[in-house]
Amino acid sequence: MTFRELLRRLESFWADHGCLLLVPWDVEVGAGTMHPATFLRSLGPEPFRAAYVQPCRRPADSRYARNPMRVQHYYQFQVILKPPPADVQELCVASLGALGIPLAEHDLRFHEDDWESPTLGAAGVGWQVDLDGNEIAQFTYFQTMGGSECRPVTVEITYGSERLACLLQGVSSFWELEWDHGITYGELERQAEIENSVYNLELADTAWLTEQFARHEAEAQRLVARGLVYPAYDHTLRCSHTLNLLEARGTLSVTERAQAIARVRALAQRVAQLYLQQREEAEFPLLPGASTAVAAT
Repeated sequence: MTFRELLRRLESFWADHGCLLLVPWDVEVGAGTMHPATFLRSLGPEPFRAAYVQPCRRPADSRYARNPMRVQHYYQFQVILKPPPADVQELCVASLGALGIPLAEHDLRFHEDDWESPTLGAAGVGWQVDLDGNEIAQFTYFQTMGGSECRPVTVEITYGSERLACLLQGVSSFWELEWDHGITYGELERQAEIENSVYNLELADTAWLTEQFARHEAEAQRLVARGLVYPAYDHTLRCSHTLNLLEARGTLSVTERAQAIARVRALAQRVAQLYLQQREEAEFPLLPGASTAVAAT
């Protein structure tokens, strides 16, 4: 099964279970959780189901393409179910079966693995999903997001797409994966991985990044004050990515890092509060029986 076919099958499975198929967010993020379909839609009482592929960037994981399974740019497949179905673990297992994995012949285990994102002001309880000792997915019940309590809780299932594809294709390196039509993942991604590793670890201008962090922070604050959730959130994400680049360059002290995380978290909390306020003013239009027309958000 090619990498693209794996993603197509996951999309088909979750669409059949009521999920909207969304597109990736076009700002750098460190995880699929940071897509507004997860960060924002986890807030408030309105039901929501979605699935999407999200390219993720984690500069500190740069390895110049020398590590076969650790990269600074990769693809998560993300599923959001709100409210969470009672059989979410069974659905997760069924989705693996939809990929053609003969589960009776493999060792599938769930290990308790609670989750926290200090920059998003988010936390939840969850489990790591291992297949034959290899981590392939994670599912988490969000309890807080943006510093606000999730009522109801939202469940997130995140697949490590490349790791799962390696198991299905019987290869030991992302670079060996067949993307589609005989073209490898390495042909498409390896050179970019090498060059971005050089940038992330050696060449990123730390003085410029520090300035950009402050500029994005100020812009996010200004936009929140104007009531603009999504532009403010985009600049919050840019703050987060800039912080990750500064961390990769090794320029932040322990105290400076903690202070920067707190600044990003404060932005995320303000965005979350504004979103909740606006949805409440709109009378939560996605609630069953809501009389208000659904706003374009």
